Amino acid sequence: MKRTLLAVGVIVSLISGSSMAKEFVLIDQAKGMTAGNWQVTERDLAVSDNLTFSVKNQILHGGKQEGSQRITIRSGDFAINLSPTRGMGILSVVGNGVRLGWDSPVDEVVNPAFINLDSRGGLGWLEGFNEMMVRCGFEWTGHPVIADGTIYSLHGRAGNTPVSQLIVDIEDQPPYTITVKGLIKENTFKKGHLETWASLSYVPGTNSFTVHDILTNRGDYPRDYQIIYHSNFGPPLLEQDAQFIAPVKAISPFNDYAKQGLDSWQSYLGPTNGFDEMVFNIYPYADAQGQTQVMLTNKAGDKGAGIAFNINQLPVLSLWKNTDTLKQGYVTGLEPGTSFAYPVTIEREQSRVRQLAPGQSTAFTLTYSLLADKTAVDRYQAQIRAIQGDRQTEVIAQPLAEE
Repeated sequence: MKRTLLAVGVIVSLISGSSMAKEFVLIDQAKGMTAGNWQVTERDLAVSDNLTFSVKNQILHGGKQEGSQRITIRSGDFAINLSPTRGMGILSVVGNGVRLGWDSPVDEVVNPAFINLDSRGGLGWLEGFNEMMVRCGFEWTGHPVIADGTIYSLHGRAGNTPVSQLIVDIEDQPPYTITVKGLIKENTFKKGHLETWASLSYVPGTNSFTVHDILTNRGDYPRDYQIIYHSNFGPPLLEQDAQFIAPVKAISPFNDYAKQGLDSWQSYLGPTNGFDEMVFNIYPYADAQGQTQVMLTNKAGDKGAGIAFNINQLPVLSLWKNTDTLKQGYVTGLEPGTSFAYPVTIEREQSRVRQLAPGQSTAFTLTYSLLADKTAVDRYQAQIRAIQGDRQTEVIAQPLAEE
């Protein structure tokens, strides 16, 4: 039995196998409804276990975040903040004294209505960029380029697309998994007709959560797609001598500027005046099932962030180092994707742009872990080392392409 609660308070019963869950519909574009400011807690669901959690939706006001919505999932001191207005991007995660996220000069949850993606030569996307994780895609991604009469702006449109439907699903039985899912539509007359159900699932009381997205081509013609899960971390994880740890099959510099950092790609500088962004292209190793994982740890190795994904879905990873000053945005990006961040024209030439047939769907699953102590960091690192095994890392001195 599954019960769906609309904002107007109507309860509808639906058959859903043997599982029990409650669904709260917060946005439904087809019905022209939104729940606005809203909250549910374990008390509302009559959870008798010794467990506390809540899900809260808030309408933001002031400045360029006017009208944006923010959802907060909370369990104890662990909290996940995400924005259905900004393509279900994850704004930040905090717990056990560790923050996953960064301090961007953009300090508002910018409503996409105030952003022109084509401005600044196709770099308008940067005017809202401050998320811990933003989806770069799905129609295209990468650096801006003009081709075939089309402006392919930086990193696509999904991250600046408000969801057309928003649903919160909470299991009635242990482990009381909370899932927030939103429908992202990239529909353009005579062009793309891609729709993505973007979801985040969290088990209360844990230090990890899973992103699961299903992308579908709703059109009558084959369509290209790309995705980069731009996952960004600053202090307290990022600092002088912080470490990036991954099972790396091959690594190359993105451009000539990155060549000078190739010998030290696994470690980080502290905040550095005048540092330009430095990017590396990585093909990761994986286990027999295609599963791999990567991590960022602080210098002491007692705090970290891990990302697990499957290379059959996301075959490459971009490592972005932006160790500029704190006010400029001191941040690194661990970015699993179908493509590297070169313009879509280059990614097509190098056969990294995938395609969906009419009606076809594809899925992406990533699990993020907040590693709050040395034991958790050591365990995660041991799993990475096991994937690498005795396989060597190929260091390629030249960029794969030139923009």
